[in-house]
Amino acid sequence: MFSHSELLDLYRRRAKRYDFTANLYYLVGFREWKYRKTAVAALRLRPGDTVVEIGCGTGLNFRLLEEKVGANGKIVGVDMTDAMLAEGRTRIEREGWNNIELVQCDAGRYKFPQNINGIISTFALTLVPEFDEVIRRSADALSPEGRWVVADLKMPNSAFKYLYPALLPIFRPFGVTLDLSDRHPWESIAKYLDEATVQEYFLGFTYIAVGEARAVETCEPRD
Repeated sequence: MFSHSELLDLYRRRAKRYDFTANLYYLVGFREWKYRKTAVAALRLRPGDTVVEIGCGTGLNFRLLEEKVGANGKIVGVDMTDAMLAEGRTRIEREGWNNIELVQCDAGRYKFPQNINGIISTFALTLVPEFDEVIRRSADALSPEGRWVVADLKMPNSAFKYLYPALLPIFRPFGVTLDLSDRHPWESIAKYLDEATVQEYFLGFTYIAVGEARAVETCEPRD
């Protein structure tokens, strides 16, 4: 397992070429862009909505999110790495977007704004030791019908799990280690949100988990 400082250093080194190296996974059949598009679609965002992305990195999802929330919506990108956010800021300026706020903060310490319409994390949340607490706190910040979506890596529940040691060196440059397979954010989604679903991809090594904000129970007024 990488320590916090090791992860910070790793992503500082990878920031400039992160987008390029992420696309290289297509060579092994890992369709990252498809998974990102599917995850964003699962948020069911509408024009004018507000969405928070945990582990936004260089902003690879920003265009997809912009297409959903429009110019009147708002995107908040949270990441712990200054160099990754610098790349994200360059992307924002290049595209002329003016509705994206970037926040440098560890996910475990980030204070979620209230009444947000969606929260998403793609290939980042498993790296956060406090992932369960992050989901618990943020679930309370969602508006009615708001959604939490996680796309990430996992250990398959099938014979394909024996391929994990062979695939691990491919993902290790992004901080993925064998012990992270013990972290199950999809279970936290099911614990703290309603209508939870999990869809697996890439022989079960990748999943997209979706949960919807729980309805607030109210008592009937007395006569």
